[in-house]
Amino acid sequence: MNKNDLVAAVADISGLGKAEAGKSVDAVLEAVSSALSGGDEVRLVGFGTFSVADRKASEGRNPRTGETIKIPASKQPKFKAGKALKDSVNK
Repeated sequence: MNKNDLVAAVADISGLGKAEAGKSVDAVLEAVSSALSGGDEVRLVGFGTFSVADRKASEGRNPRTGETIKIPASKQPKFKAGKALKDSVNK
């Protein structure tokens, strides 16, 4: 499912028009993104938790040349599925 499919599904389920559903999906994604950028966690009970994890700097190798490269530290978004989501997937 891509974003257009998601917007169409939200429109069908909610009874909104596609334009309104698109704005709603965009607003939710923007809210989650800005919360994570601010270092916050987003918990949706039954669905899951979005969080940010710190990734340490490390060394890697260029597979083509074998040269050692430094990979800088970064922040990675993470998602942990909630029990209700896991149960619905495993039906």
